[in-house]
Amino acid sequence: MTKRLVLVLGLLLAAASSVSAQDIKYNFDKQANFPSFKTYKWVPIKDAQPVNDIVDKQIKTAIDVELAKKGLTKTEADTADLYIGYQAGVDSEKQFSSYTSGGYGYGRYGGGWYGGGGMQTTTGSTTTIYVGQLALDMYSTASKTLVWRGTATKTLDMKAKPDKQEKNLAKAMAKLFKNYPPPVDKKK
Repeated sequence: MTKRLVLVLGLLLAAASSVSAQDIKYNFDKQANFPSFKTYKWVPIKDAQPVNDIVDKQIKTAIDVELAKKGLTKTEADTADLYIGYQAGVDSEKQFSSYTSGGYGYGRYGGGWYGGGGMQTTTGSTTTIYVGQLALDMYSTASKTLVWRGTATKTLDMKAKPDKQEKNLAKAMAKLFKNYPPPVDKKK
């Protein structure tokens, strides 16, 4: 019974860690006229924790690529249809892993057979995992309101080479922008 409980617990922990590997969420203003948005301008988010210049450039490039695919054009003019800004952060979490070795065995003892319990050992370890989150806000310049917000959360490999990190960022942004523009309600 104990062995099954440990196995079920281990499977639940594995499932929970795989679910947290990547998460995309978004929300939007249902009254916003998304087809009217054609241009955007990057703006800083007040009180956002800055990232280094290299990461800032990589993030903006990945987003620029996806917005271009959606038909939006980047501009430096204050007359842009959208102001866009992001916030990024990295947090660390502890992950617990365990496994059990040993257990029941059957064998021959003296003149007969026996079945009995053996010594079981459960071994556990903790590791630190890093989780990055990027939140992207889009504001309508006409109404001066937030019209779309998307967040991408992903477990990070801190030892990955820069090219791999950049590819992972591009994949996350492509997944995030599957939800932009938001689906149109056809019942109207």
